[in-house]
Amino acid sequence: MSFTQLNPSDFVVSSDAITAPAWSSNVPTLTSFYTASAVATSTVSAGAYYLNVYQQPYGSNGAAVQFAIAYGNINGSGSQWLNSLVPGVSPSLTTYNQYQTLVYGPEVTGSQGFNFGGAALRSPDIWVINVDRNRYKQSLMPGTFNLQLKNGNNVINICDNSNDSSVVNYLDCGRVFNLVSGSNGKAGTSNPIGAIAPGYTVSGSFGYFLPDIGTIILNPGALALSAVSGGIGISRDLSSNPSLPYSSLNNTYLYQAISASGATPTTGSLPGFQLNSQENVSSDYVFIRIGNADYNYSTNPTFTSGSSGAVLYNTMVYNPQTFPTTVGLYNSNSELLAVAKLSQALTKDFTKEALIRVKLDW
Repeated sequence: MSFTQLNPSDFVVSSDAITAPAWSSNVPTLTSFYTASAVATSTVSAGAYYLNVYQQPYGSNGAAVQFAIAYGNINGSGSQWLNSLVPGVSPSLTTYNQYQTLVYGPEVTGSQGFNFGGAALRSPDIWVINVDRNRYKQSLMPGTFNLQLKNGNNVINICDNSNDSSVVNYLDCGRVFNLVSGSNGKAGTSNPIGAIAPGYTVSGSFGYFLPDIGTIILNPGALALSAVSGGIGISRDLSSNPSLPYSSLNNTYLYQAISASGATPTTGSLPGFQLNSQENVSSDYVFIRIGNADYNYSTNPTFTSGSSGAVLYNTMVYNPQTFPTTVGLYNSNSELLAVAKLSQALTKDFTKEALIRVKLDW
């Protein structure tokens, strides 16, 4: 068997970004939103922590979770205490601490955490949208997040500010972008009363877009503002130890604001929920260079005499010709590592040279 030693110049590494709609069936915009049946309210269950949202009626053929909504509060407000002997410890407190650690790391202390700017230097509560892990392979794509929220006649379109940012900021969870009023990664020109900048509010940004963990953090303080101040006047339950056990009205409030935009879209706006996923695929290109004097004879035993070793066919003596169909890649111990199949046989003789490019994706 013949081998050709590959040189470092025969290897090239490339990386390509592949994007696709995040939602099921490759739908670019989600405009229909459904939840499951009522959750248990007498025991601690998943419904106390988050609300799953589907693209089709729950239980129907093809229905799948698209994202989940959760609410967190640093004081434990908005959900019933897990134990009446431990005031304030509730699902909303658990959620707040969970995402604070996820976003900022376990070392976050004191006044650190969920600093949206403006009056929300440390927001006491958050809404979270977790994109289901089956909806993306590697990360969410900055610049494609567009979410319309609607509360009565008040409508707002929010997006990440990736196209306005010349420098990418990082937290413990990876890349982080502010959420602003605008579309397609750019803040709008509106400047509400008291806003710290166009697209922002007096309570700072509308939250964080965290593409590397598939999470959107919303700033309830900004969304609760009146329309003239840049918000939509959305309600939230801030009561301590509410009577409704083990469920969250706050999850429902955000769900209603999201689903309302898809049900009754506003003319000239971006209704529903738009989002793409992104995957970086690294490829190793190996260039196999075959000179005119290489691989013109076959090692197939039927070409030679078993007794004398003479070539049985005269054409292979005076005008040899082979038809390679496969390239094997070996290590220095002659161990086969990979096999590349050609789309069709390659004609090879002393008058022809060949360059074969092998692509390895990983």
